[in-house]
Parts: sequence; structure tokens; C-alpha cells
Amino acid sequence: MGAAAVKRPATEIAAIARELLAAGKIDLFIGYRQTSSPVRTTPCFLTPHDDVTRLVWNGFCSNNLAVYLTRMMGRKRIRVGVVAKGCDSRSIANLIRENQISREALVIVGMACPGMLDVAKVRAKLADPGIEKVEEIDGQVIVSSKGAIRSLARTDCLYDGCIGCRHPTPTVVDRLVGAAAPDRKSPVLDSTVRDFLVRPRAERWQIFESELAKCIRCHACRNACPNCYCQECFAEQTSPEWLSASNDMSNTLLYHIGRILHQAGRCVECGACARACPANVNLGLFTRLLADEVRERFAFESGISPEQPGLLSTFNADDRQEFMTEPE
Repeated sequence: MGAAAVKRPATEIAAIARELLAAGKIDLFIGYRQTSSPVRTTPCFLTPHDDVTRLVWNGFCSNNLAVYLTRMMGRKRIRVGVVAKGCDSRSIANLIRENQISREALVIVGMACPGMLDVAKVRAKLADPGIEKVEEIDGQVIVSSKGAIRSLARTDCLYDGCIGCRHPTPTVVDRLVGAAAPDRKSPVLDSTVRDFLVRPRAERWQIFESELAKCIRCHACRNACPNCYCQECFAEQTSPEWLSASNDMSNTLLYHIGRILHQAGRCVECGACARACPANVNLGLFTRLLADEVRERFAFESGISPEQPGLLSTFNADDRQEFMTEPE
């Protein structure tokens, strides 16, 4: 992919947004725009009178924009166009299936995703973490810093969750930008997940506790997750009261165990929760483990289609259940 080809997706997204807004087919378009930092983008909300040329597409467009759909469409009843990567589209499929948004009022502009770049990994590979410019060319990340230029292999800079992504192309889409990428049938687990799985049960629990000990109960993970759309979260209910306001370990464990179990058969492994966490809790480890468990035990993939029945609303007589009747 040459330098000119890198700009093409953003240009095509802008053209689609302009067309949809001008024709009155949507009231709002949600995409990405660049911030003052070359390694940060932020969600961009455009109405018919806004400048669509602000839209960008690069390896730092990691936000799962599906999180805004229930807030925009559920309350204001507006028609929305949205840029969606593979994981974003699967979140959208779940929201449609759960009757949280209207498929008829939504235009999905799909992007075949090559994986998003982890800023922390990029910075860790540089002698000087100050970054002035970034380009993505032919599988390389070209980083300029104070006159020095460093070329990094793109595959070495991906988020852990992107390394094993099984569905890089959106599963639900109206307009696809770029060529579709094939599904990957065998996920590639990152070393953190592999190392965790081979440890004894007691040691795995110790790792779980030590990770969650970092948590400050800010609920950023919940707020970033498209699946967490409840008007009142169990963590904030007072009648009955599930959790106290204190940040003791028992409350923290209950909050995370409850939230993780709520994602069974719904999590699409987008990594939004982990990226939002200011305490760097490795939430992605636990969500990926949960998704692998669901795949192994029930042959279920979340978000493949809006018509796909939910995991917990279906039953097969031969479903494995030794984890309930014969716990480890």
C-alpha cells in the first residue's frame, strides 16, 4: 500500500458522509477526526452543515463508535450513519438484536480493519517517546520524532485483542470501504492469555485479584462498552443495593464479576473497556478468556448477525455443562 492509497479510505468515507447528509438519508454521521496528537483520534459527529473533510481513517481509530448509537438513536430517534470496523459492526448487530437501535434508521459504513495500533507499544519501541508524525506504508509504521525516523513493523504494534481478531471485516454493513478481509478461523492467542491458561486455578485467581486491585471504580470500562446500555446499572442501584459506594476489594470483585458475566455471549472483544481504563487493568485478558470459553463450549460467535439468537436465549440438549455440575 503506497502513501497515496493510505489517504483514499478517508476520502471515500467523507464522500459517503457528504452524500448521505446532503440527500437527507441521515441526520448525523459518526466517524473519526484527528486530534492535535498524531497518535490520537477522537469521535467526530457531523450534521448536514458540518465539514466532512475532517473525517480521517488510520491505525489509531480504535474507539468503538457503536457505544454512541443507543444514546443517539434510542432517545432522540434520529437517523445515523456510522463508521464501523469488524468488532464495531458486531456490537451493532447485538444492539439491533436486543432491540436497542433501529436497523432501518442506521447506515453502516464498514471498514475492513487491519488491526488498530497500540500507542503504548509504539512508544515503547522508541528511544524518544515524543512523536511528531506517523505514516502507515506497506505494513510499516513510520514514526518521526525530533528529526529521527524509525520504521516499525505494523504487526508488532497492534493491540493484543487485534492480534487474534477473527472477523476483521464488518459482519453487518451497508457500504464497505476498501476490500473485504477474510475471516480467520483459528484465533491467535497473545502470550498473556496463553500464560494465564497454563497456570493452576489458585494462581489464576491471584492474578485476577491483583489486576482488579488496581481498579478505582470509575466505571470507565462500563461507559465505553456498547453492551452496557442499561438506564440504571446494577452497580449504582440503591433499592436493592448490590454494591456499596466504598472501594473495598469485595465490592470491586463483585462489580467486575457481574459486568464480565453480563458480557457472556455478547462481548465482541473490541477492547474498548481496557483502552478506557485509567488504571491499566488488563480487562482484555478476562473478556477474551470469556469469549474463548463461549466459543469452545457452545460454538457461539457474538455479533455475527442481528437475526442470530442470543446465547442465553437458546438451548441445546447436548450443551456442555460439566462446569456447573462438576466444577474444577
